[in-house]
Amino acid sequence: MECREILMKAVNTTVKSGGDDLFKNRLLSYLQEQFPFKIDEIKPIRKQVYLVRAQERVFILKGFSSYHRLKLQEAFTASLINEGFAKTYTFYEFAKEPPLLYDRTYYGCLEYIHPSPDSFSYHLKRDRLEGLELLQAFHDTSEKLVNRYQTVVPAFRQAEKWRERASLFLNNLPVIRYFVQKEIINELLSWADWSLKGIEEEDWLFQSGRQVILHGDVAHHNFLRAKNKTLYLLDFDLIAKATPHSDYLQYANRILPFLRWSFDDLLRFPIIKQYMEEKGFKYALAFPTDIFREWNRVIRERSYLDPVKIRPVLDLTVGQFAERQRFIRDLKKAAED
Repeated sequence: MECREILMKAVNTTVKSGGDDLFKNRLLSYLQEQFPFKIDEIKPIRKQVYLVRAQERVFILKGFSSYHRLKLQEAFTASLINEGFAKTYTFYEFAKEPPLLYDRTYYGCLEYIHPSPDSFSYHLKRDRLEGLELLQAFHDTSEKLVNRYQTVVPAFRQAEKWRERASLFLNNLPVIRYFVQKEIINELLSWADWSLKGIEEEDWLFQSGRQVILHGDVAHHNFLRAKNKTLYLLDFDLIAKATPHSDYLQYANRILPFLRWSFDDLLRFPIIKQYMEEKGFKYALAFPTDIFREWNRVIRERSYLDPVKIRPVLDLTVGQFAERQRFIRDLKKAAED
């Protein structure tokens, strides 16, 4: 009954109103004053991101929480392109009186890359390989930019981030226990404990050696297959300085469900295989970061009572548990050898 009361109190009863349309219309009016051309359409894509159609041009309008974030993104993407990494977007300057500032949000105008009908997907082996190669090319370029952005891009601390994520997961256990049996939860926590202790032992792996600027969010939607079939890398909101390991850890974690958590299949990716030879990387692969992240997210958003939104989180946690359990056993055996 206590769990039920917790869940019922968390129900979000906010009624959706026409506020979004009103905001969009006001934003449109503001932009029309700022741009030297007529806007034909402004279409929301996601929060603070819009597709804008105007006379003879189409572009993306993206909001940033601060002027610093906007200028950092403009500078960083320009630096990537100047250093030879052309597989991303450019920023445009259209405003009569820059910067664009509306409702305490700064907006940038980004190149619209016409997408291919065949979108990028981790379901496809070809895309998994090509995405990994593009990420490596990005690191080869961003390595040249580390000194230039030394004071404006934060350092990434892998173990610290995961300890924070695990701590929040522990705080959310009163709700999670309502959905997931304790035996599974206990094993998830044991994986996290083994992983974090191992990372601490091998801490040098993430603190020394080759430094790059990480992408920080290698979710499938940040790779775009263009109409001309070229693959592009998007959205550098989470860039940070570190060794390349953290991006490849995240990439491996993203593709493993599509490999049915096969240890042997993961080794078939040459770029990842070279990192798998390092003991610290094996320890880090055991951390159930995706499960912790998704539970923390649905509880933060209070969307866990929505059957549609909770289903993929339950599949990740329970549906894939047996396959993942085998993967962890293989991983521990490899770490001990």
